[in-house]
Amino acid sequence: MSDETIRLATIGRILRRRRRFLAVLAVVGALVGFGVSVLFPPRYTASASVLLPGQWDDRGLLTQAEIATSSAVVDRTAAALGGKGGGGELRDRVSAKVADGNIIKVSGTADTPERAQRLSDQLARQFVSFAARIAGDTSDPDAATGPEALRKKVEQTNRRIADLANAADPGRTVESVQARTELEKLRTALLEAVKKLDQVDPAAKKAGLVVMGPAARPTGEAPPTRMQLIVGGALLSFLLAVIGHLAAARGDRRLRTEAEIAAALGSAPLGTVDVPAERPAHRPKGRDPRGRIRRLLGVDTPWDVPAPRTSGDEAGRRIRYRRVCDRLRDRLPAPRRLLVVVPDGDEIAHRAAEQLVSEAESGPLLRVVGVSVDRPMVPDRDTESGALVVLSAGGWTAEELAGIAGACADAGHEVIGVVVAGTVQARPARSADRPADDAPSKLAVRGHARGGSA
Repeated sequence: MSDETIRLATIGRILRRRRRFLAVLAVVGALVGFGVSVLFPPRYTASASVLLPGQWDDRGLLTQAEIATSSAVVDRTAAALGGKGGGGELRDRVSAKVADGNIIKVSGTADTPERAQRLSDQLARQFVSFAARIAGDTSDPDAATGPEALRKKVEQTNRRIADLANAADPGRTVESVQARTELEKLRTALLEAVKKLDQVDPAAKKAGLVVMGPAARPTGEAPPTRMQLIVGGALLSFLLAVIGHLAAARGDRRLRTEAEIAAALGSAPLGTVDVPAERPAHRPKGRDPRGRIRRLLGVDTPWDVPAPRTSGDEAGRRIRYRRVCDRLRDRLPAPRRLLVVVPDGDEIAHRAAEQLVSEAESGPLLRVVGVSVDRPMVPDRDTESGALVVLSAGGWTAEELAGIAGACADAGHEVIGVVVAGTVQARPARSADRPADDAPSKLAVRGHARGGSA
């Protein structure tokens, strides 16, 4: 999986084989979203529209939207609402955006619909008042120095120029003609300046801002609502779980091929045997509560192993075991006792080892021992002189298998060979397909050991 491209089939396999685990995580995420919604009370948002008459470009509209949420407007809004802390607490609760048709929509958010409506209406009024003030639309006496006062000065200057032109000697001397010409030029320049002033003056083209009615009282919560938090928490947990599975699979170092497993153990592969995929009728009850929880959630087996293929029948599976026994007998110079080493927790390998012992008709005596992968310990060499490792593919890393090989070497056992067990979908056996001799060989010895027990 570490070198494969992530495909939809891979995600589908995760959903099929980890559906219970993903469902539990989605429920946990929904509960977390519900808890967040309880910690943060619901909020409501109301909006009021302000019309800007006249011709406005995009930059001018954006500037007005910034003015609507400026500190000057927000502070005046807080003072009008009776706030004691100024507009600092309102800055995160107000907003303004440009809508179509020279309309700026101002919004206010509060914990109740009534407060949200009051905040939005007051913000719109303060925005219109402040915009009118900075545009010169005010009754302040100091406003006489504005554009209107300049026009009055220009008119007075024009009248003075006309008086001077009339008082001059009408064309009797060269100096008088030049003076009248200069005065006419000056008056023409002043008239053109007044025309340009009328064109650039916003007050000449744009009327005052208008609030288009009171804000509507909100009927629903502002996002994120409680339901959105619950659904978002469930989806986020679900997606994180899927991504976590993919990331773990990309970094998985467990060995999956027979050649890689044999190389890690420093021995030769003897073949692959099949184990029916159904669980045994008498499953040993595990004492580890974590193991029971893993089985309940469906995470006790790897999700990224291939689906079990369909097996032929019982006779075909037994033929595979007998071929492994024949290869094992060929590798031994003389019959002797061997340990069948199986990693703890590998249920498939344990079932394969038991079947292998029962199928050993002639050759070495086999005894099954379980070895902990974390701290491997193999019984010392006594009556057995050699080890046969049986395990399933995709469950162990090279380091773990090297530890098992080292434990066998420390106990004086040579690893004779490696048998890889895989699961298959079993078909119902027919009496005609069974061999005549189903009894296990007398040379096979069944037994189980853990750790260093003999």
